[in-house]
Amino acid sequence: MKAKVIMVQGTMSNAGKSFLTAGLCRVFHQDGYRTAPFKSQNMALNSYITKDGLEMGRAQVMQAEAAGAEPSADMNPILLKPTSSTGSQVIVNGKVRGQMGAVDYFQHKKELIPDIMAAFERLSEAYDIIVIEGAGSPAEINLKENDIVNMGLAAMVDAPVILVGDIDRGGVFAALYGTVALLTPEERERIRGLVINKFRGDPAILAPGVRMIEELTGIPVVGLVPMEKIDIDDEDSLSGHLLAEAVTGGLDVAVIRLPHISNFTDFTAFERVPGVSLRYVDRASKLGNPHLILIPGTKNTMEDLRWMRQNGLEAGILRHFRDGISVCGICGGYQMMGVSLSDPGGVEAGGSMAGMGILPVHTVFQEEKTRTQMRGEVIRGNLAGCPVEGYEIHMGRTLWADDREENEAFGDWICLEDGRHDGVINSEGTAAGTYLHGIFDHGGFLRGFLKPLMEKYHLEAGEGPVDINAYKEVQYDKLAELVRKSMDIEKIYEMMGGKPDV
Repeated sequence: MKAKVIMVQGTMSNAGKSFLTAGLCRVFHQDGYRTAPFKSQNMALNSYITKDGLEMGRAQVMQAEAAGAEPSADMNPILLKPTSSTGSQVIVNGKVRGQMGAVDYFQHKKELIPDIMAAFERLSEAYDIIVIEGAGSPAEINLKENDIVNMGLAAMVDAPVILVGDIDRGGVFAALYGTVALLTPEERERIRGLVINKFRGDPAILAPGVRMIEELTGIPVVGLVPMEKIDIDDEDSLSGHLLAEAVTGGLDVAVIRLPHISNFTDFTAFERVPGVSLRYVDRASKLGNPHLILIPGTKNTMEDLRWMRQNGLEAGILRHFRDGISVCGICGGYQMMGVSLSDPGGVEAGGSMAGMGILPVHTVFQEEKTRTQMRGEVIRGNLAGCPVEGYEIHMGRTLWADDREENEAFGDWICLEDGRHDGVINSEGTAAGTYLHGIFDHGGFLRGFLKPLMEKYHLEAGEGPVDINAYKEVQYDKLAELVRKSMDIEKIYEMMGGKPDV
């Protein structure tokens, strides 16, 4: 049996499509249906590696978790990872297809329809319900030609559509009406319900507007979703996390906000530990006096290192490091911390450059991307013996720059289950780097990592969530409760042609 389908589109970016898609996924999962998210094309620098070594956007991973489903690249067949203002790495069905400029991609994206449909069909055979998320707005009239992610996709899979507007930004009725007005008659027919999202205040005050928009569009309002704080992963380019700049007390952790920052979700676990203040820094004047500096992954390591060098952040980090402040890098941040970076094949910008010189390693970029989930064990430092797990996404190989016997203060940090060693750490624990994304998501490792810092600065970490997976489950259930209370779920089942027969 083919899966039932519902699609969530928005009047604009950040209207809450990802949020409500996850909520519907959780509701259907709670109702006993095998449910999968789907987004044909996603542009994001936050990505994830599946168990079979394929790459997909983290937003669809979050939605899969909400649905109780194993994340699969089929849920996000096209992932665009921006490498510049006009170009992206194009990942199709979890594998790198190449680099494309925006104009090039626009001209060729219809060629990807068979890949999209093949992924959708595989999901349709395996699940009872597929919840599809659109991208941006279906009313971008300059992009409607060759559309493969909004109404174009809805037509391909014959999906009814819920249109979501963000009232918190203002002008929600104009946005809903204008979006509907710019669609073709055939496209309008697909919109079966409107949702007003991020509402604050008394619904009675909004009631006249709801009646009028229903009369003007001929489409019922099937949801009035209140603004509520639920802690789930955000889309990267729009995340409020990245705007956090203030020190709120306790352990001051500064994350360098690189221009091409990727997988900033590596650090969200720090936000959930009471007594830890996580903030993002994009200039030397804002670095302040942190207790810990984290350098994240990036889609363009060499360019972002030059950026740090030009704006004074590198000098600031090195000054703090010489004063005994701990610095830790993940993936691209780990590469930057070495003594040199080389790109003989032009994977990034070509050429070579000196690194920050904190770790005695050098990186050579390669065209083949490493994509794998991995477990291992810490073999050096205060966490020796602690199990770790995460995933690797990188296009460089990092090796010791000198004979390691000449660097007795440094050693390999982690032994992976496949026998490889990953990362480097010094004997004081003040300089460390690893390729493992998600390493801080595991409470035992995170608390062990924070313990010497808390002791050094005479601070205490409160009892925050240690089991990140259990914490996420609570948040997804809260999201489902919100969606059930504020959206007409029975009406949504009707839009899909009734509940699946299972």
